[in-house]
Amino acid sequence: MIAYVYRLATLLTCLFLLTSCWSSKELNEIAIATAIGIDKSDEGYLLTVQIINPGEIASDSPTNRTATTTYRSSGETLFEAFRRLTVQAPRKVYFSHVQIVVFGEEAAKSGIVQPLDFLSRDHEMRTDFLLVIAKDTLADQLLNILTPMDKISSNKIVSSFYMSEQNWAPTHTVKLDELMYKLSTDGNEAVLTGIFIKGNPELGKDSRSLEKTEPPTTVQINHIGVFKNDKLVGWFNEDESKGFNYFTDNVTSTIVNVPCSNSSTGIEVIRTITSLKASLENNTPHIDANVRVDGNVGDVECDIDITNPQTIRKFEAMVEKDIQSKMESAVSASQDKFNSDILGFGALIHREHPDQWRMLKNHWNEEFKNVEVDYTIHATIQRTGNITDSVQRKDGE
Repeated sequence: MIAYVYRLATLLTCLFLLTSCWSSKELNEIAIATAIGIDKSDEGYLLTVQIINPGEIASDSPTNRTATTTYRSSGETLFEAFRRLTVQAPRKVYFSHVQIVVFGEEAAKSGIVQPLDFLSRDHEMRTDFLLVIAKDTLADQLLNILTPMDKISSNKIVSSFYMSEQNWAPTHTVKLDELMYKLSTDGNEAVLTGIFIKGNPELGKDSRSLEKTEPPTTVQINHIGVFKNDKLVGWFNEDESKGFNYFTDNVTSTIVNVPCSNSSTGIEVIRTITSLKASLENNTPHIDANVRVDGNVGDVECDIDITNPQTIRKFEAMVEKDIQSKMESAVSASQDKFNSDILGFGALIHREHPDQWRMLKNHWNEEFKNVEVDYTIHATIQRTGNITDSVQRKDGE
């Protein structure tokens, strides 16, 4: 009898646990979303969703239709706008493959915490998508621009972001986890990189523009947007954006042009390591920034002897001066122009001096402007390329 009851209990437990794929959906029942645009509207939110046309991606005989379709809806809340999509989209919209969320600039200026609540709460959304700002335009308009190198424009934008961050430096990819952490941490403000439309937006929607070798409209990555609390308050220029990334140890590779006799020499930065240390001197917060930079000579456009060790040392000093200048400009803009601690000075003091942070925390806005920074930058040029002398120098001999 006991054995019978045991087997029956095991069977019932399996019935409850092994529920099979009760929530599964077939591929022909869903529409896969790759990008989301969020703008403000009179009603509340204007939601734009970019959806893949699978027939244009997988078919061996593509038609003239575009590879993606955008649907838009509005609602008092973002959740309502998402559900209202069902009256337009022919299938259930599937959001687990979203690669990028674009905030319109006006939406970013009015605050992003409320939309982020829905994005992080919804069980269908993953957290590995990028968040960006449509600079000087609407997210709705930007997601309608067709791109020549990739049929799915969100793929192009995401690829460009990673390539730019790895090779140029004035951009910074931000995912949901990082953004939520910055918005919820004292002494650390958020940033998002901007993208903008170059050219006529109306021409960019026409697939015939892709037939030209030089498309009339393109989507390009811009500089870093600065937030105060959850609101966009302004933009860094290119040098300030690079300075921010040097400060936050986010530079993988970039180029530093240093002047030489009659032109410039391009130094390829191949590695940087930044370490920050906080201290309080006479109750004034102080930051020591140490940066180690490795680079190679990549382009010599002047008549100079790069086999001379003194020349290399001179280049290294110029690289150090250039990087310090960019970091100083980032600090200056953060303190004086935006009064926004995007460099995380407050969070650093909190970690290293928690007792002092408790005294500074309540008036950090005023204290942040007075933070002093000392720079120690050491650059090393390791290689000079495949040739030892410049072509100009050989021609002049």
